[in-house]
Amino acid sequence: MKQLKVSLCIAALLLCSVVHPVSAAENPAAKQTGEYGFLTGYGITHKYFGATRTQVQTWDVIARFGYFLSDEVGVGSWYQGRHELLVELPYHMAVDHGGRSMVGGYLLGSWKFTGPDTVAPYVFAGGGPLFVDLGLPTMGTRLCYSYQAGTGLHYFLDKKTALTMEYRYHHISNAGTAEPNEPLNSSKILFGLIRYY
Repeated sequence: MKQLKVSLCIAALLLCSVVHPVSAAENPAAKQTGEYGFLTGYGITHKYFGATRTQVQTWDVIARFGYFLSDEVGVGSWYQGRHELLVELPYHMAVDHGGRSMVGGYLLGSWKFTGPDTVAPYVFAGGGPLFVDLGLPTMGTRLCYSYQAGTGLHYFLDKKTALTMEYRYHHISNAGTAEPNEPLNSSKILFGLIRYY
């Protein structure tokens, strides 16, 4: 029993030495130039939300690159943070449509809150073109467009690395360029690893 307690103490110390949040008043998002990383997760359309009639479930993988456009704004206030431009390269695989996929590019504007010590909440919105190969005759064309908005949270493991959890509302349609034009309105839950530079 004593050996078990010693082993657990050693394991806890090793874990703390590997994963140690940054100390107070050291939010890395306040000083870095930008970020890059990967997100992955699950998405599902909301049938009968708007004109959406088709259920599509996706496994999502997104490469993200970010660049901060400003220094900290509103220091000391609840909205203390920085403007950031995000570029994403998404791959969405429709797991319930024979593994068909969607690929494209997104340009997003983001506000990253830098007031908390070891976390950086953020909000974002934007969109971009998407090549859709789902084989759905209700979408009219393969060249579609997406807009989206969401919120997320970075939890810093150290001054350069953060675990990320994110929710986003995601819309796809052909923007009226072809008929028919059934949109895909969905929610996505994503997790990832972000590295600051």
